[in-house]
Amino acid sequence: MGDAKLISVVIPVFNEAANLDELIRRCLGACRKTGRPFELILVDDGSLDASGERIETAVKQNPGEIIGVFLNRNYGQHAAIMAGFEQSKGDIVVTLDADLQNPPEEIPRLVNCIDKGVDVVGTIRAHRKDTIARRLASAIINKTVQKSTGVMMHDYGCMLRAYRRHIVAAMLSCNEHSTFIPVLANTFARHTTEIEVSHETRIHGESKYDMLRLISLMFDLLTSMTTFPLRLLSTLGVIISAAGIGFGLFLLVMRLVYGAAWAVGGVFTLFAILFIFIGAQFIGMGLLGEYIGRIYHDVRNRPRYFVQRVIGEISVSEPNG
Repeated sequence: MGDAKLISVVIPVFNEAANLDELIRRCLGACRKTGRPFELILVDDGSLDASGERIETAVKQNPGEIIGVFLNRNYGQHAAIMAGFEQSKGDIVVTLDADLQNPPEEIPRLVNCIDKGVDVVGTIRAHRKDTIARRLASAIINKTVQKSTGVMMHDYGCMLRAYRRHIVAAMLSCNEHSTFIPVLANTFARHTTEIEVSHETRIHGESKYDMLRLISLMFDLLTSMTTFPLRLLSTLGVIISAAGIGFGLFLLVMRLVYGAAWAVGGVFTLFAILFIFIGAQFIGMGLLGEYIGRIYHDVRNRPRYFVQRVIGEISVSEPNG
């Protein structure tokens, strides 16, 4: 078993104390089932509940299997995963949410897919247990990302994914602060695939992504991974300008045919069109502001996260069990 590839399982944790005991038990069982050496990396993303204490206890109870990474505050899911990537040593790296909606028992299936030569394994949540509003928002985000980035995966919201080591290394070499891991990974991958995984109802806690956060995520996706909105804005500007020129010629002709009295009757229409143009300008400035703001954050070159401490050591000589 000395030649078996090490598996790293990275899990971001934010206020998931109620789920952690079961999560850790099931993750350890799934990893042991692979018959390979593994490390379970739990990243505490500035939790305000007892999640940190639960992680510390788990590290002490499972020496050589669990690493605890503690960030000094909440940086967000993707930054926490990147912190876990930085600590990982596995040839195969699996990411998983801590809410137990995606069963840890799916981990061996993802590992088997990587063994077939795939660089990235994405997942599609079958028979989702989320609300209709949540599923609708996710569908809109998925379609938007597909069209704007050209990366054709069907479920970007599911973090149960597997990556080869060189993909993780490539992602860690990127310095941008706004990082959406599934899309970023696919930009470096030669061979990708997707598999269906089961999806369960959240039993404890609440989802960290409400409607406002989903909308914010969509803006982050579009502005951090592609210049498509700017191109779309340029195209829209050309269309509006052409429409404005055409409408101006139409007004000129109608004025010549029917006289000045006819033009006075269209004053409010002109005001409405003016407001449309002004609105389009503000949309354009807003998008430009998003990009300029991201440039501002990147040129300051501040770290994406700050690791306060790391506990636990991994023995990779032989898998347990």
